[in-house]
Amino acid sequence: MAEAANSVFEITKSLDEQGSGRIKRLLEGGVKIPPQPRVLDELRKLMARKEMDVRLLARVINQDPGLTAILFRIVGNSAYRQHPPMSTVEEILHAVGVRQTFNLVQAISLAGLGAIKKNRQVYEAFWARSHTIAQMAMLIADERIAVCNIFPDQAYLAGIFHDCGVPLLMQRFPTYCAEMQLGAPGQWIDLAEEDRKFNADHCVVGYLVARHWCLPEFICDAIRYHHSINELGAHEARSMVAILQLAIEIHCVDQRMDNPEWDAIRGDVLPELGLSDDTLPEFVDIVLERFQGVANVS
Repeated sequence: MAEAANSVFEITKSLDEQGSGRIKRLLEGGVKIPPQPRVLDELRKLMARKEMDVRLLARVINQDPGLTAILFRIVGNSAYRQHPPMSTVEEILHAVGVRQTFNLVQAISLAGLGAIKKNRQVYEAFWARSHTIAQMAMLIADERIAVCNIFPDQAYLAGIFHDCGVPLLMQRFPTYCAEMQLGAPGQWIDLAEEDRKFNADHCVVGYLVARHWCLPEFICDAIRYHHSINELGAHEARSMVAILQLAIEIHCVDQRMDNPEWDAIRGDVLPELGLSDDTLPEFVDIVLERFQGVANVS
């Protein structure tokens, strides 16, 4: 992948003036964007060949036992119930698809980056939350694929990346975790407080990471606007944002936590997914039943 494609200049060209300025301030302020692991570069090179060899792709993935183990766990999700059990990475590549498997590997790679020493428990809880939301997003996508045309691997990728700006801001600002009360049960980011106290936006940071890691553009946009579905209009990222927000709401329901954002956005989210206030309770039960079934197996 050419360096120019990953440069801040190329990324900010497509943004509005406000977004470009915010990214520039974040980078100048010391927010460090994590580099992509070598495995992703190797897979991209193999996928770019005219004659792609699935055996070589599987060999690269198998070099990382931790990544491989998580990949098997993900494809055990009931979102892939149409496939028979898979016992090798080659079988996953053939059954799920090369591009789809690569999306899953990208998500696993980001979540597997080294933990920060300070606030380690919060950091670990953050990734557990992201993984749960990503799994629920997969199930929503699978249930509503005829309505949204979003596939489980894409939803999982967006679910893992959607809040990835949070740990980067934790690394950059020593007081971020305490100021945002991330250690409190059920507490999550207040965007206005985040902007006021740190002149930062975890959505923009996440967008920058997603662009740097060469995620599909509509997923990058969904990450940037996952708290602003009302600003998207008919944008192709709108369905993905709706999936993410419903996954967050179902996670809150499952954990018996309040979701202060839900009432303001449900009028945008539900129609986008072909749901209504009447059909939502049954849909939530379906997703939770499938999610808990996988959790009990693993």
